[in-house]
Amino acid sequence: MDINELLAQMIEEGASDVFVVPGLPLAYAVDGHQHRMDMAPLAPAHTEELLRRVYALAGRDFGPFEASENHDDDFSFAIAGLGRFRINVFRQRGSYAAVIRVIPFSLPRPEDYNIPPEVMACADFQKGLVLVTGPAGAGKSTTLACLIDRLNHTRSGHIVTMEDPIEFVHRHGTSIVTQREVPTDVATYAEALRSAMRESPDVILLGEMRDAETIATAVTAAEMAQLLFSTLHTTGAATTVDRIVDAFPANQQRQIRIQLAMVLQAVVSQQLVPTVDGGVAPAWEIMVANPAIRNLIREEKTHQMDSVIAAGGAQGMRTMDQSLFDLVKEGRVTRETALQFSNHTEALAKHLDAASL
Repeated sequence: MDINELLAQMIEEGASDVFVVPGLPLAYAVDGHQHRMDMAPLAPAHTEELLRRVYALAGRDFGPFEASENHDDDFSFAIAGLGRFRINVFRQRGSYAAVIRVIPFSLPRPEDYNIPPEVMACADFQKGLVLVTGPAGAGKSTTLACLIDRLNHTRSGHIVTMEDPIEFVHRHGTSIVTQREVPTDVATYAEALRSAMRESPDVILLGEMRDAETIATAVTAAEMAQLLFSTLHTTGAATTVDRIVDAFPANQQRQIRIQLAMVLQAVVSQQLVPTVDGGVAPAWEIMVANPAIRNLIREEKTHQMDSVIAAGGAQGMRTMDQSLFDLVKEGRVTRETALQFSNHTEALAKHLDAASL
């Protein structure tokens, strides 16, 4: 099987991911739904052969991974005129398997992904910390790519990104864009962030805040008048704040709360929800750090944040449940699906009942 033809077909089908797993035909996902190609199941030898071709296409040697004790390998590669791809190769049941994420060459447009203006307004902040959160595959990288692209064409400065791996490639606009891949260009996120502080950055994109060291360095960078974007695998602003604080020892948690209350500008949480027509629609929680939010963070009262967000519509805020309610009201999502994805199921159910939905 020609790997170029396969990936070209996946782009034509609108696939987001391609699954290469022994014992199954090649499979791919479109709008969250799995499709299997009309072919015989792959044998372990076929899977390995296909992955060796991918490694050759990416200019990498399969041997080191084959001989190493690592259980997975993650990297990106590009095919001229076709697109970029991110692949995670892993071992399973004594054989090799992989998932390939399809990333078109063209940068995403907010209107194509239903990213609301309130989210894109995060590009207007001059400094501080903006977090985009949600489960894996929720579209966080797409949202961040849209924000960086807007900054790249509305500001003059230096944008530094640190990603593992690089997905969307940004060409220089009115800003200079420097993209570093972990671990190809730099060993760790923490090292990349420390290095970036010596590179005259105006905007920093940190692919993920993985540990206390990286979080502490990111917060310090945001304190130093940089605008910093990053991600966490959390759902909701309150959960995000608690996850950051809990990454630190008890004797440091008060200090990080104070710092976070000062530098946090917004938390955008997103998830993709199945729609009645078989597709998916994004649902959003948007928290903007106003004085009330900052006080709740300092006073360890994050459980009260949802109430402030719900009342903050004039500032562009909304809760996840408000977003799900709107999707049901528009007829795009069923009541049952909205309740399944809600943060406060009973409260949303009462709200839907009151609206006869």
